[in-house]
Amino acid sequence: MILAVQQLARATDAPIARAAPWLTPLMAAMQAFQINTPRRGAAFLAQLAHESGRLVYVRELWGPTVAQRGYEGRRDLGNTQPGDGSRYRGRGLIQTTGRANYAATRDGLRAAGHSAPDFEAEPMRLEEREWAALSAAWFWTAYKRLNALADTGTEPDFITITRRINGGINGLADRQNLWKGAKAALQVSP
Repeated sequence: MILAVQQLARATDAPIARAAPWLTPLMAAMQAFQINTPRRGAAFLAQLAHESGRLVYVRELWGPTVAQRGYEGRRDLGNTQPGDGSRYRGRGLIQTTGRANYAATRDGLRAAGHSAPDFEAEPMRLEEREWAALSAAWFWTAYKRLNALADTGTEPDFITITRRINGGINGLADRQNLWKGAKAALQVSP
């Protein structure tokens, strides 16, 4: 699947000037992880558009909020050292969160043949366009196995995709609106 910058902008509801720098890294990441059909692309781009605030954020805004303070000491995220909550806040286009997930992303990308930096040692590297895009595509395909759900193109499966990415259905209406726009941009047939 080849995208034009206008399609990426429309699919992510981002201005062309904001979408343009993401075109090459996203196309490479999508190709590397078999997000290679219009249906897969539409679901993927809609989700990452929501998670990144329409390609604005590659690092979680930090208050810290009550929820963010809850990252501290969460063993399920691998946050075992003081300060891990903030250090391993959400980064990348799908907001990788937690020390364990940073390490899993590094290991997963390396296993897939990419020369990924050690995100656990250098967490800010996930903010770089190449790694922000590749980490999202790896998470989508290899870690969460979302291509099969995207292939169906059904509303219930899109909601399941949202749950697997978000852990719930936060922002579902926005994600659904983005998905509708992404499907139109990529000419996904019903």
